Amino acid sequence: QLQASGGGLVQAGDSLRLSCAASGHAFRSYTAAWFRQAPGKEREFVGYIRWGGGTPYYQDSVKGRFTITRDNAKNTLYLQMNRLKPEDTALYYCAAQCVGTTCYIKDAYGYWGQGTQVTVSS
Repeated sequence: QLQASGGGLVQAGDSLRLSCAASGHAFRSYTAAWFRQAPGKEREFVGYIRWGGGTPYYQDSVKGRFTITRDNAKNTLYLQMNRLKPEDTALYYCAAQCVGTTCYIKDAYGYWGQGTQVTVSS
């Protein structure tokens, strides 16, 4: 089970850190990711990080602004979002257990959190 938190209403240029707490020790062996979904749009990939950490992979629009980290001892995934823009407004979801190598595709994930809302005003 995944529980995302940390969303809120911020102004453009501000920062937020999202957290995703996982239950169960298996989380530390899973690739985990963040996705987001804006109203009327498809759920889109934000970034993922492999089970052992290493260099995360991001979609182009968030590179240099967003950072994904994980603390396997705490079973928690993080998304640090800096220099937020109005177009980052969305419901943010964490996901875990990517099957295969296409971990930028939502259908690759077996577990999903409930989503946390991020709203960025201009």
